[in-house]
Amino acid sequence: MPHSTSGSLLSQRRFLPYFITQFFGAFNDNIFKNVLLLFVAFAGPQVLPVSTNLFINLAAGLFILPFFLFSASAGVLADKYEKSWFIRKVKLIEIAIMCLGAIGFITQSYGILLFLLFLMGTQSAFFGPVKYALLPQQLKPNELLSGNALVETGTFIAILVGTLGAGLIASAEHANYVAAASVVIFAIAGYLSSRYIPEAAASAPNLKFRWQPIKHTKETLKIAHQDRVVFQCIMAISWFWFLGATYLTQFPNFTKNHLMGNEAAVSFLLALFSVGIALGSMLCDKMSRNRIDIGIVPIGSLGITIFGALMAYAVPSDLPLFDGFSAFVAHSALWPVFGFLLLLGISGGLFIVPLYALMQQQAKETERARVIAALNIYNSLFMVGSAVLGIVTLSVLELTIVQLFLVLALLNFAMAVYLFRQAPVFVVCSIVRGLTAMLYRVNLKNLHHIPKEGGALIVCNHVSYMDAVVVTAACPRPMRFVMEEDYANFKPARRFFKGLGVIPISATKQGSIRRAFGEIEEALRQGEVVCIFPEGRLTPDGEMNEFMRGVNLIMKRSPAPVIPMALKGLWGSYFSRHKGRACKGLPNRFRAKLEVETGEPVEPREASSQVMFEKVSTLRGQYR
Repeated sequence: MPHSTSGSLLSQRRFLPYFITQFFGAFNDNIFKNVLLLFVAFAGPQVLPVSTNLFINLAAGLFILPFFLFSASAGVLADKYEKSWFIRKVKLIEIAIMCLGAIGFITQSYGILLFLLFLMGTQSAFFGPVKYALLPQQLKPNELLSGNALVETGTFIAILVGTLGAGLIASAEHANYVAAASVVIFAIAGYLSSRYIPEAAASAPNLKFRWQPIKHTKETLKIAHQDRVVFQCIMAISWFWFLGATYLTQFPNFTKNHLMGNEAAVSFLLALFSVGIALGSMLCDKMSRNRIDIGIVPIGSLGITIFGALMAYAVPSDLPLFDGFSAFVAHSALWPVFGFLLLLGISGGLFIVPLYALMQQQAKETERARVIAALNIYNSLFMVGSAVLGIVTLSVLELTIVQLFLVLALLNFAMAVYLFRQAPVFVVCSIVRGLTAMLYRVNLKNLHHIPKEGGALIVCNHVSYMDAVVVTAACPRPMRFVMEEDYANFKPARRFFKGLGVIPISATKQGSIRRAFGEIEEALRQGEVVCIFPEGRLTPDGEMNEFMRGVNLIMKRSPAPVIPMALKGLWGSYFSRHKGRACKGLPNRFRAKLEVETGEPVEPREASSQVMFEKVSTLRGQYR
């Protein structure tokens, strides 16, 4: 099976300098922001230009405001100019801002630092579109998901390390000088790494740019709405940030009031959540096998609902006052909360990575940066919405934070149902791949014969009741199966099979045959992959049955290439008829070795039941 490319990407110049640059960007943002907030929290009222609470709320608002104001203009510039050059200019501006920030820290000029926080948000708003628009130009299509998985991993680790590092800096001796030196050094490190990013040609060099933020915003949002898939990705990603912002905002009070923890405990929860998302991102890469598997998204969404609700329910009703952080972590009654929080983060990683990759792949090359800019605008709106939800539920409705978490789980369940209804075939394919990986060790051979796009008719031998499952797991694209009508119309499963695009057929009914042939032909014309088992029944002895002559008409009428496929190793399994009938007695083997091999495509006019029988038989060989 294909291996993940994550490790190899980190060793290549076309990705590593970019990865380091974006890591230092997220890291330095959090160092600057959190050091400033910690200084404010412990500063005397006479030092601040306004009250502490007002300053903190202003800081949050000023950092997010530039994403509304400048993201669209940043998207236009990122599409217009060569991207590595544009990144270096943005990183140089970051150094200038951090030098001013260093002066602000040393002189304790909190009014200036507040304004610089706005400039940091501006710099991040200009970096965001080019950050994600660069990936599809530097990576191959089969590397795009791995690249996004690494970016999300790096981003959340940078957020975590930056937040924890800010605490260390703020508590150090001569903290203001340490903070001043740190932000400048990290900004320089980001710029130096950006100098090694290879060139990425301008996507739309003929764009005319004028400083018209409002006009740019309207045009950018219009572009985002043009492609339904792109817009759905934007909404789903923004929903993730809505959830993430709500959880992260409530962690301090949740830890203090419900878990009886201290500041170190808050950092511990943040670490669990961030590490979970990083693990989920890498797990998504492994599960997807270098392809954009959108079926993982609803699974991740369901995980967010389940583990979010379980985390809320797992909060003990009676907790002691802990002496310190070690006592907090060692208290076994809290371990389920910690575990469910980690799993919540993992589910978030599974949810977010395929969406970013699909959005980048689906967006037009000439508009990709502006699509990312639209995403940043919607992200900001949803994060503001998360603050409104917190105010309404906690202050107006007077719910507890635990109850708020249950509300989030309930709201997200609706999102999970919606996502499943949008892509049931992809979800089933993802589940099937996971099931197959648990039950068997499958070796895939020559699957490159299946076209990456366009229709294809796959002709396969029929060994067991697991054949469709194994073929689904092996095929890099969603697939429609031709199924015996009695099975396809089985009432408890009929709606499910219909949702999966199963094509029912009955060899004894002329009307059913004509309808099935027409549906197969139309599916192939629409660029879908269709699989048939021409033997019509399971093999009773491990040898291939003759292909039914009726499939000749399917092949002759096929507007797409006919591809032979052989399943090897399933004879003798629990789901085959090696005991006389399938599923007899108890299974006698687990994690058996299987092989799925495809042959070279055959032109429809040359395909026949006899020709395809010989090709499938040759592929299978003596491997039963």
